[in-house]
Amino acid sequence: MSKYELINNKEERRYEFHVDGLKPHIDYVERGECVLYLTHTIVPPQLEGKGIGSMLVKKVLEDIDSQGKRIIPKCWFIVKYIKIHPEWEYLLYDI
Repeated sequence: MSKYELINNKEERRYEFHVDGLKPHIDYVERGECVLYLTHTIVPPQLEGKGIGSMLVKKVLEDIDSQGKRIIPKCWFIVKYIKIHPEWEYLLYDI
């Protein structure tokens, strides 16, 4: 689906794409070894409306799933994405 490579920038604690010199990204906070708070989704205005935010969320969820981790979404964009794509609800961490 995505032609962009997902980068887990652990130093900045964010997942990102590099697109034409811009870096749309999702910030996260680790909670222990198995849970990530996904706190913000940032897509530069020049890239809005191109589906890049949704591609980024999907790639991030796939990566988190492949690690056997769960999420606590604190970002409205990610909450909305999961409501539209309920197949990802199993990644939600029960508090």
